[in-house]
Amino acid sequence: MIVTLTPNPSLDRAYELPSLDRGAVLRATRDRVDPGGKGVNVSRAVAAAGHRTVAVVPLGGPEGALLARLLGEHGIEAAGVPVAGSTRVNITLVEPDSTLTKVNAAGPQLSGAEAEALMEAVRSRATGADWIACCGSLPRGLGPEWYAQLVARAHRAGLRVALDTSGGALGATLAEEPDVVKPNAEELAEAVGRPLATVGEVVKAAGELRERGARAVLASLGADGQLLVDATGTWFGHAEPVAVRSNVGAGDASLAGFLAAGGSGPAALAAAVAHGTAAVQLPGSVMPTPADLAPDAVIVTDAVPTDRLLTEPAR
Repeated sequence: MIVTLTPNPSLDRAYELPSLDRGAVLRATRDRVDPGGKGVNVSRAVAAAGHRTVAVVPLGGPEGALLARLLGEHGIEAAGVPVAGSTRVNITLVEPDSTLTKVNAAGPQLSGAEAEALMEAVRSRATGADWIACCGSLPRGLGPEWYAQLVARAHRAGLRVALDTSGGALGATLAEEPDVVKPNAEELAEAVGRPLATVGEVVKAAGELRERGARAVLASLGADGQLLVDATGTWFGHAEPVAVRSNVGAGDASLAGFLAAGGSGPAALAAAVAHGTAAVQLPGSVMPTPADLAPDAVIVTDAVPTDRLLTEPAR
């Protein structure tokens, strides 16, 4: 069972447009609304794979009520923490060539009491969990050290924590030794303070995060594949190129696949790559089911192509 924490969840509305013309009245050819936020997406992917998951989320206003209802429709048990502000609504505009324009709202500001209630909800729902996945940006009112406090409490309770965040929140949490951190190439470059142009440079940067405390680093490199760097060594996974429909939530699907497959080693990395590859072929932030996966198309090796240039160098 996997418990996810999304401190700043959202309703994700996606509109597919024939073209994106600034200043014009645009008419969508398709639209959909999904429960959103990185941890929510992880729960959606875990549930789609047939595993139990509990999503801990702050919920506020009619938007929060709709989010809770949508989670239930996806087979996810919602552990909602009432907050005074309204749950945010994010907008994604999708052009025919799959170019995405995203507008993410700031979300509500949490009080000290609401932040503590969120921490307590994780504690009370995590008994017996295989993993706690803490995902996404922190809302206003929570300092960058908040995730570090949560990881410390979880470890004292004997629980494993996967962390998917960036910036100051990532840096402040490394000293508490999260069991897995999952940056993309851009987030990893920010964490080490320099551009990353090759797979080898990503490997070195991941090693630096481990030196700072992370027990394992699962790095998403987009179309170039994924890396797992842990105590056993370095593993590289990739799949054949596919037609990308939407990359929203693909990294979250990857983390879900990794954790559901045990959260360590090359088999878990292969599951991460399979889930991420399937997710980019689906519309909006739809999460893949087992029928969408093509595990035989995934290659995992310890022969890491360190000289390979990244398709989009991270700066």
